[in-house]
Amino acid sequence: MNLGLDGRTALVTGAGRGIGLAVARALAAEGVKVVGATRTATPELAEVATAVAVADLGTAQGAAEAVRQALEALGGIDLLVNNVGGGDTDRLVLGSVLDVPDEQWQTMLDLNLLSAVRTTRAALPSLLERGGAVVNVSSINGRTPVGSPIGYAEAKAALNQYGKRLSEELAPRGVRVNTVSPGPTATDLWTHPAGYGGRVAASLGVPHEALLAELPSGSASGRLTTPEEVADLVVFLLSDRAANIHGADHVIDGGTLKTA
Repeated sequence: MNLGLDGRTALVTGAGRGIGLAVARALAAEGVKVVGATRTATPELAEVATAVAVADLGTAQGAAEAVRQALEALGGIDLLVNNVGGGDTDRLVLGSVLDVPDEQWQTMLDLNLLSAVRTTRAALPSLLERGGAVVNVSSINGRTPVGSPIGYAEAKAALNQYGKRLSEELAPRGVRVNTVSPGPTATDLWTHPAGYGGRVAASLGVPHEALLAELPSGSASGRLTTPEEVADLVVFLLSDRAANIHGADHVIDGGTLKTA
């Protein structure tokens, strides 16, 4: 299937690893020139990206700098993937809402909502000029907070609404906006013992391997989604094959969510 992406340009945030890296690879394989924005550059990203923009997307300055570097490297942005998200797993409070300080709420909002707001705002003149497309990577936790750190689900729910607002405003002006909401995905966040999954397992008093085996237990497929599967969906939504898909939230979770 020809996706019609060859020769286009893209900025992908949170591209150093996981879903963001998989999206950068998939876009590059389609002939897209990609700038990957990441707080920490990785050799894997450098292999597929036209340029790497090192920036902290959790800050207003970092978002503006990532877009500036992308425009400088590419000459313009056709496609934007707001993928950066999560949080500093070493600092997250995993207890009750009564235990979570304001700083965690602000960090979650900055990284999972405002990063997309700020990056989109900075890239929008180029996207409008080129009739581009945007995909925001959210989470099924935007629909159900179970199993997520406090503040994360709330920020992702707001991101979903932001995507709808953007679509309503920008579709008549030639820019498509959609959302992709993965369920538990086989990235280092969950699979590495030092990641968030390891911390959750420790807080529950269970082995990390037992937690990984339990994660997909509520899904119809019985397994975790791969980053590459999420990337394939993102790339399709950016392509000409999805030309009349606007403002939708596309869930890819192996059938974990049981209601629409």
